[in-house]
Amino acid sequence: MKTEYTPRPCDTSDVELPAELTPLIEDMARNVHEVWAQNRISEGWTYGPVRDDSLRYHPCLVPYDELPESEKQYDRATSQETLKLILKFGFQISKK
Repeated sequence: MKTEYTPRPCDTSDVELPAELTPLIEDMARNVHEVWAQNRISEGWTYGPVRDDSLRYHPCLVPYDELPESEKQYDRATSQETLKLILKFGFQISKK
């Protein structure tokens, strides 16, 4: 029997990212996609115009620049929330 799951991410609404981190969001989003794609490919998935779990086809197994804007936005949101969480936990992000 499955229990109902209610996601409870850390509230980062009080964290404002410094402007100098804005370019990092896109770089991280691109890498998030690359890691996801690498994992899928290693599991035997290939590109297909329509997702098919039984055949392991996925339409997002393309370079980041070829993704639909909605998919890029998903990766950007993940990256932005990760950066905000790092700051909320008291860490500093600096460039060498």
